[in-house]
Amino acid sequence: MPLAPGATIGILGGGQLGRMLAMAAARLGYRTAVLEPDRHCPAAQVTGTHIAAAYDDPRALEQLAAASDVVTYEFENVPVGAARFLSEQVPLYPPPEALEAAQDRLSEKIFLNSTGISTAPFVSVDSDEDLVRGLAGFGGSGVLKTRRMGYDGKGQMVFRPERQKGVKGSFSRMGAVPLVLEGLVPFSREISVIAARGIDGAMIAYDPAENVHRDGILFRSTVPASVSPATTRAAHQAAFAILAALDYVGVIGVEFFVLEDGALLANEIAPRVHNSGHWTEAACTVSQFEQHIRAISGLPLGDTQRHSDCVMTNLLGASQDKAPELLRRSDVVLHLYGKVDARPDRKMGHFTKLFPLGAGAEGRNG
Repeated sequence: MPLAPGATIGILGGGQLGRMLAMAAARLGYRTAVLEPDRHCPAAQVTGTHIAAAYDDPRALEQLAAASDVVTYEFENVPVGAARFLSEQVPLYPPPEALEAAQDRLSEKIFLNSTGISTAPFVSVDSDEDLVRGLAGFGGSGVLKTRRMGYDGKGQMVFRPERQKGVKGSFSRMGAVPLVLEGLVPFSREISVIAARGIDGAMIAYDPAENVHRDGILFRSTVPASVSPATTRAAHQAAFAILAALDYVGVIGVEFFVLEDGALLANEIAPRVHNSGHWTEAACTVSQFEQHIRAISGLPLGDTQRHSDCVMTNLLGASQDKAPELLRRSDVVLHLYGKVDARPDRKMGHFTKLFPLGAGAEGRNG
């Protein structure tokens, strides 16, 4: 049975994604309770209950479970132990297994390969010697990443054949923590797919977004992506395979590299609503945030069709000062996150510029 109006959805994490989930839940008649240590987090401004405590605080977790009819999370670095603790007391979606798959980059790639999904070549690195051997196997090129806790380009080093002097000491510079080296691949573009699976096993996916990153941070997502229908179908099928393998419930983001021939290599999965899916709130009747609430509440999944082409751009740091200018435009949907401290590269909001369906690259650049 679907959750009845007035039920409470618990959310682990109170950042902008938690904020947008709480707003979507309210539109469907649900209350929300957020567990987030920061008393001034974005979600605290829009939720009914804010539990200001650590994510692994047993009393806080018990309080969240007691207040909630179902619990979800807004970021993949939630402690797996906390998720398992909650899942024993209240339905929790996506399942803890999705967190385990996404939190460790090595385990993530092994999981993807086991599901029949190709990735860039990779090796585990636990010393400078491992790094030297790995680079030799990848022709001298690769991206060294921390296996855990990296995001927005943090915890990464790039190596190329002409720049090998920095190899010695790299393991220490990266914190002497478990690492993974990924081979560089000659991709033509990066895309991502937002997909969802309901409690009943039904699955849907949005059109792929073509993404541009700056300094490892998502800057812009364009829809439709410049890929063939066959590549779109392959991206959707890969996302569906991941959802089914994890017995997943909720929205997931899957990032891909697109090769010159249109083939795909999966880059990473995010077991939550995703920055590259923010465009859905402006260009679709049902946003990724409402889709997630529908999925975890046992409601029918919504239509993923677009009514517009679009370009979503993140507002980083002081760029949120563009808000008055953007609000003068009739073709722009603006969303600010309620953050006061506009630190450099901090995501302060985003805006989505809409275009008629089929406008093409020329129309989108006009």
